[in-house]
Amino acid sequence: MRRELLTTTVFAVTALALLLAASWIEPEAIRPEVFSDQGEPLFPGYRDVLDVKAIEVVDYDEEQAVARPLKVEFRRGQWVLSSHYDYPAEARDRLAKTAAALLDLKKDLVVSDRLEDHAAYGVIDPLDMTVAGLTGRGKRVTLRDGQGRILADVVLGKPDAERQGYRYLRLPGQKRTYSVKTEADPSAEFADWIESNLLRLNATDIRRVVINRYLIDEGLGRLTNQERITLSREGNDWKTEGPRRLSRASVEALLGTLARLRVVGARPKPKPLAEQLKSGQPLAMTLETVMSLRQRGFFITPDGRLLAKEGELFVETAQGLVYTLRFGEVAASVAGPTVTSGELPRAAEQDRFLFVTVRAEPPRGDGSGADGERLARNLAQKFADWYYVISGKDFVRLHPRS
Repeated sequence: MRRELLTTTVFAVTALALLLAASWIEPEAIRPEVFSDQGEPLFPGYRDVLDVKAIEVVDYDEEQAVARPLKVEFRRGQWVLSSHYDYPAEARDRLAKTAAALLDLKKDLVVSDRLEDHAAYGVIDPLDMTVAGLTGRGKRVTLRDGQGRILADVVLGKPDAERQGYRYLRLPGQKRTYSVKTEADPSAEFADWIESNLLRLNATDIRRVVINRYLIDEGLGRLTNQERITLSREGNDWKTEGPRRLSRASVEALLGTLARLRVVGARPKPKPLAEQLKSGQPLAMTLETVMSLRQRGFFITPDGRLLAKEGELFVETAQGLVYTLRFGEVAASVAGPTVTSGELPRAAEQDRFLFVTVRAEPPRGDGSGADGERLARNLAQKFADWYYVISGKDFVRLHPRS
């Protein structure tokens, strides 16, 4: 009896030991498959931000059901927005932050190995046209070196609500989703990569503004319904002259917009037109120039005067600069290239083409206008190359009715 009891006890102890061992061993048997790469670097081959010569950011607009790609490349000694007609990429801080954002990232925590969870974490590839849904798409960011080799490629998803400073992330072509400690949020907006104050103006430097409205009678070659409103600074107040008065709120909105004018897109002007503007020559009425201007709502009169569909705004500053802003046609699509999936996009907002020129008044005898002349020359060279596009909201502020 004792022998049987001893045998039973040995079996029980052995079974308990095996059970305890299994409870420890079983998770380890599962972990290598699901968590095998947790804690490893995301991009072990990417070690130096100076190797980055191209940055691609693709965001997804759920309302319009389009993917919006933006690409910045280093070409001929400068960074340009190659996805937007090679417009100069002027936001140096953003370039550096974007290149550094993916350096040294680790696969901090595996949260899912299921394809079905991608939408919940917001890590569906915005370029994946095989997925029918419009929601749950993330932002794809790709860094390349000078030979076009990929240094880093990732789909950034939603912020991790349970871990501050973490964000869901997935490598394109893989099912696994991670939660990664990162503040990375690269922008696919054109306006975020360029100079934030197009005119380089301070509101306190503005001395006079003239709003010039008219209608163009192309058949008769003349202007009709002309209206001119002049705003002149008098201390801290503004004097209004013209057929109507503007409210203080409208004046402040106009001045504030001039001092922070951001463009949401740009189109290159024909080279002959750009060269004429840079040299100060009268505009020649070539077919290429006339058609280019007309498509964007601008017109040349036989005597060489440049007119705009939505009128003009003249701005004079304390430094002796005189800006002319001409408002043209509605720009139907300004966000650059798009990739459509699902439903058709809704109608575009009323963004407008803007034609900007600047000149300096002759400097005073004390030489105080020299800085203004230099700034005017630099800006004139820049403005000559581009038709700008401004948002519909900024157009309304610069084009006040009351």
